[in-house]
Amino acid sequence: MSSKVERHVLFNRHEIEAAVRRLAAEITEDFRHKNPLLLGVLRGSFVFLADLIRLLDFPLEVDFIGLSSYGSGTQTSGKIKVTKKLETPVPGRHVLIVEDIVDTGLTTAFLQKYLIRRKPASVKLCALADKPSRRQVPVNIDYLGFTVPDRFLIGYGLDANQKFRNLPDICSLEAEE
Repeated sequence: MSSKVERHVLFNRHEIEAAVRRLAAEITEDFRHKNPLLLGVLRGSFVFLADLIRLLDFPLEVDFIGLSSYGSGTQTSGKIKVTKKLETPVPGRHVLIVEDIVDTGLTTAFLQKYLIRRKPASVKLCALADKPSRRQVPVNIDYLGFTVPDRFLIGYGLDANQKFRNLPDICSLEAEE
């Protein structure tokens, strides 16, 4: 990445807050009486998950799983590895995966299969952002915040080589030569 970086706001903090509130209302409708396990995919989902669960007023549990397909680059390697294992048993549980972004679909499809092998009652997916133009495998997103263009995104938990997660807005990142 070059030394000069240009950022363009795609969704500001107010738009993000409105989307999170909308998603929380939809999730509440479907999960209020199910004591779901919300499964955050590290590291990108932690900001989104923290804001989301504060809006859910019903019993739930939270766990995290670490998955990696990027390493230090901006392009997926296509090989998914578990970097932090799930700690909560999922048999018979209603599991809601909370993702920052669904891009190629490879990581999400891997995680869905990983969970289904553990025999949950159900598995649903909540994603803050979806980038369908990059999809390599089909993924059904049950709760979606935004559909985004094919740009590299940063902010609100999304990163570029572990930088920019703390930005309050979702921005596209463009390096200038």
